[in-house]
Amino acid sequence: MIGESWQALSPRGLRVSGIRSLAIAAPVVTVLARVLAGLDWPLWPIVAATGGAGVVVVAGALAYEAARLRATRWRLTADRLEVRTGVAVRQHRSIPRDRVRSVDVRADPVRRAFGLTLVKVGTGEHADAHSELVLDSLTGHDAEALRRSLLRQEAPVADVALAQLRWAWARYAPLSVWSFAGGALVLGALYKTLDLLGLDLFTSDVAAGVWDWVTGRPWMAVPALLAANAALGVVGALLLFAESWGRYRLEREPGRLRLSRGLLTNRSLTLQERRLRGVEISEPLLLRLGGGARVKAVATGLGKAGEDESEDVAALTPPLPRELAVQVAARVAGMAPVSPSPHPVAARRRRIVWSLATVASLAALAAGATWLAARGGRPAAASGQSWPAGWFWPSLGAATALALPVALWLAADAYRALGHALSERHLICRRGTLTRRTVALDRGGIVGWTLSATVSQRRSGLLTVTATTAAGDGHYDVADVGRGDGLDLAARAVPGLLEPFLVRSQ
Repeated sequence: MIGESWQALSPRGLRVSGIRSLAIAAPVVTVLARVLAGLDWPLWPIVAATGGAGVVVVAGALAYEAARLRATRWRLTADRLEVRTGVAVRQHRSIPRDRVRSVDVRADPVRRAFGLTLVKVGTGEHADAHSELVLDSLTGHDAEALRRSLLRQEAPVADVALAQLRWAWARYAPLSVWSFAGGALVLGALYKTLDLLGLDLFTSDVAAGVWDWVTGRPWMAVPALLAANAALGVVGALLLFAESWGRYRLEREPGRLRLSRGLLTNRSLTLQERRLRGVEISEPLLLRLGGGARVKAVATGLGKAGEDESEDVAALTPPLPRELAVQVAARVAGMAPVSPSPHPVAARRRRIVWSLATVASLAALAAGATWLAARGGRPAAASGQSWPAGWFWPSLGAATALALPVALWLAADAYRALGHALSERHLICRRGTLTRRTVALDRGGIVGWTLSATVSQRRSGLLTVTATTAAGDGHYDVADVGRGDGLDLAARAVPGLLEPFLVRSQ
């Protein structure tokens, strides 16, 4: 694998490109046939024209792929990986091997059928699209050899499994807002596709009939539509879980983590542990209410998810039971589970005040807007009954009565989410309501501190301590902690970094 000679990609990439081009040729042929039929062309000229258009599309894709394969060369030397590519504009990229952060190997069903893979080598600190070096159409053998060479692993070693798929975890897949919106999104995308292909399944008569049915029986039609939408969303969530996390396995190799997953499209991500700066346990509201959580990596050099990716690149696990997520996070970080300490009662008071203020503001805005509309609606009030007095004020009172307990519950939940702790190697911080995040950040990866306090925080004796790091989101907050506790936490987390700026009381 290491040498001075330049190597080519596999010529089997032409077959992959030819099959993929059919996905473009099919709609082109369908739209062209629809247009020509609308112009009253005879059948055989339509067949000839559409067939020729399909051949042109496939031939163009094959010609471009042949030029790309011919122009692309790569080699791995003792100290760097080099790639030459470009059809219209030639590029020569060279990256030092000691700057490799991660190696992502994936193969969709078409590539896998021909024994090919796509390899992405992550290098940039900012993990943008230009920091990844991509080799498309490598054979599986060459991809695995390149991965081992880049990661200084010359021979296979025994792997230690940190987590492995259990299909019982699929019960957590529907616990997402997309399960409620997924059905409508799927129907919208299907309608757009069918309309593009000239298949009008939803005519005006059908739409009018559906509307009459909904307005004529709203108490039966609306729940039925919502249930159908939710059922479609749940099925979609389960299918997406199976495709994304089928064959899932998280294992530790010497000095690195390797994540493999995917039922149809195989994905394999290798991350060097020296780039790992911690772990995050993410608990979106619905998933948390169901007792589930997910584990994410806080690391440098991770790329961003592509347009065809439905999962975060930093995700180390699918949705799974929270107790197991805590165990996996502890194994990945190499630490014992730690319970974060609660924050001062003043933090709870701040959240309750903000909740009450939010509900009162929304009620005042609704009342003001309705009063202005009523003053402008003279014809509506001519009958002797004012519009707001008729139905608005009771509705506003009922909405406020419903919103108030929800807001107070969210405030109490936000306070319960607050927590921080300090272990031997990590700073643990927790916060969030809609998405509760518990982060264990490696203290050695903290490069700076930001101390901030709003007017209300200063009046309550609170502040927010922000740890700055080069990994993950770049900063992690310990929010609404007591002033003395926050400063002491920052001073003990990274000894010597904040000490010159502190004056300790006797």
